[in-house]
Amino acid sequence: MINRKSKFAEILKKYNYRLHSGDIVAGTITHNEKIGFLVDIGTEKIGYLPKEELIINFKNTIHNNLMLINTTRDFFLITENINTKQCILSIKRLDYIRAWKRIKQIYIEDIVFELKIHYINKGGIITYLEGIQGFIPRSHICCITKHNIKSKILTINDNKNQLILSNKSAQLKISLHKFKIGEILYGRIITSQSYGLFMDIYGIKALLHISEISNVKYNTKTFIKGKLIKVKIIHLNMKHGQVSVSTKQVKNIANHHQR
Repeated sequence: MINRKSKFAEILKKYNYRLHSGDIVAGTITHNEKIGFLVDIGTEKIGYLPKEELIINFKNTIHNNLMLINTTRDFFLITENINTKQCILSIKRLDYIRAWKRIKQIYIEDIVFELKIHYINKGGIITYLEGIQGFIPRSHICCITKHNIKSKILTINDNKNQLILSNKSAQLKISLHKFKIGEILYGRIITSQSYGLFMDIYGIKALLHISEISNVKYNTKTFIKGKLIKVKIIHLNMKHGQVSVSTKQVKNIANHHQR
């Protein structure tokens, strides 16, 4: 009786099927070796899966090698070893391709998601989305909890394995119903800089530029931290999570009503 493997091999031979680098092939992991696994891919050539090709973040995940035996799934064919005639396979690269496909869809749909904070450095926060390392620059951090952070994709480049996220953009999208161009509300002063004031409005950081401050000679000592100021929203940048406000235009409205 012809076994399943030889039947499959005969079918491939009949249709003159050839495997090439970059192909996605189905196979079953059959043996655990010291630095990899043997994989039955249904052809005369045996497949070989190096252990470093198991998962995207190999260092952060522990696999029970025995549990992988008899697992049937798809593999990415990297190349053929000329000496051993083995097809070198990868799960990691296939997962990488599929992860970036999902990330691109998330980017297109402009989705807000919550991620675990893995590491904080001087530049910002390191996190992971679909197994791909992402970075949130400090300039794009607004509100974080102890372990998690809400985020939205800012820029992606799968060729460079670059994923930049924004917490500010995510927070603004969540609170967008509270912000409308032309709306007048109160903001609390957080800090003062040479170019203007940063204010807290519903947990979102807004900029009151010196060019939009009315009837007051601006200096950092004039405005006290924690003081409430009536402002008008004049600009929203959803992608970068930026809000610009004005007191000058609030004064202009008041003067118009007085007339």
